[in-house]
Amino acid sequence: MFTGFPEAALDFYDDLETDNTRSFWTAHADVYESCVRAPMKELADALAEDFGDAKLFRPHRDVRFSKDKSPYKTYQDMFIPVGPALGWYMRISAPGVIVGAGFYDAPADKLRELREVIAGPRGTELETILAPLTAAGFELGGETVATVPRGYDKGHPRIALLRHKAIHVGRSYGFEPVIHTPQLLDAVRSDWTATRPLVEWLAEIL
Repeated sequence: MFTGFPEAALDFYDDLETDNTRSFWTAHADVYESCVRAPMKELADALAEDFGDAKLFRPHRDVRFSKDKSPYKTYQDMFIPVGPALGWYMRISAPGVIVGAGFYDAPADKLRELREVIAGPRGTELETILAPLTAAGFELGGETVATVPRGYDKGHPRIALLRHKAIHVGRSYGFEPVIHTPQLLDAVRSDWTATRPLVEWLAEIL
């Protein structure tokens, strides 16, 4: 049963940011397993009935094509997919816990289709879905282009949304006491339920 993330989970990542080495990881692997991965798995299992099976990402970084050769990620992610790069996510790291939902990447043809929908009459549906989420404290995120996407007018009423190459909303719980308690499960379930209309709307198109 999920009981929350112990403070040792945040301390682990705080220390890992300072000493991202195999020797540190080996010496503290038991902390990662008991204080990070095990609680995350318990949380995923508790949410599976409502949202589906989660993927817990490996802690090792792929450094083959990166200048940064640090061997370990300084966070643990959980993702429940509804489609390619689309679904619900959660992260724990040194700054605490964040939760969110949306899509993080899309092929050029799918992004083109999404922009056509956003630019058309159904674009107001997305605005209607996002308005209560941002009013409730979710932050709208996702990579955007600096210029106006080709084929659209900079005066379009939804030009800000049309600039997005990804669309997701997130909420940070940071160091709030709730992250160390079983009540975090209820908070994540509530947040993900609130974002379900966004996920389903995006899934229909993407």
